[in-house]
Amino acid sequence: MRIALIHALRHSPPPIEAAFARLWPEARLMNLLDDSLSADLARDGEITETMTGRFLSLARYAKATGADGILFTCSAFGPCIGAVQREFAPMPVLKPNEAMIEEAEGIGGRVGLLASFAPTLQSMPPEFPVTLAVMPKLAEGALAALDRGDGDTHDRLAAEAARDLANCDLIALAQFSLARAAPAVAAATGKKVLTTPDSAVRKLKRLLA
Repeated sequence: MRIALIHALRHSPPPIEAAFARLWPEARLMNLLDDSLSADLARDGEITETMTGRFLSLARYAKATGADGILFTCSAFGPCIGAVQREFAPMPVLKPNEAMIEEAEGIGGRVGLLASFAPTLQSMPPEFPVTLAVMPKLAEGALAALDRGDGDTHDRLAAEAARDLANCDLIALAQFSLARAAPAVAAATGKKVLTTPDSAVRKLKRLLA
């Protein structure tokens, strides 16, 4: 199976590739990156029709290469990915967070949603079912640290922010780039931690393997 991974942040490929290596090493991966998407969203402050068109163009290219499924890895672009899902059905096209949300729903209770990219905390909470209480939290400065190549500071800031979610039943890491901080978050809170890469790979494998 050939899986196209489409990224809007340059930090996203390593964690999803690591998840595939652990959970589905037989899958063949291809990576498409347009990190101007995240910069443009941060500048504009909203999803635009032009952004949706760019997502459709990336997905059409991925399909033309022979991809059997597509996984988007930036959780701030839900409406754009929804447009791709509608056009490409029944081909598996996953939003980065949908599999993790499904796993969170299976656990239930209060979900602490930790993000390092602020727009994610606007677009992602409505995707959770109303049966779950979602408590959003921004790990301020974590993404900037990762941009500088300072992974240790990124993980420390994520863990410190997660302590404010200690009264939740589980913690969901909203971005692929945050997956690297999962051990630190778990150690800081003592809570079960879900990551988007692992959940997404498990779902794609169920659908396609």
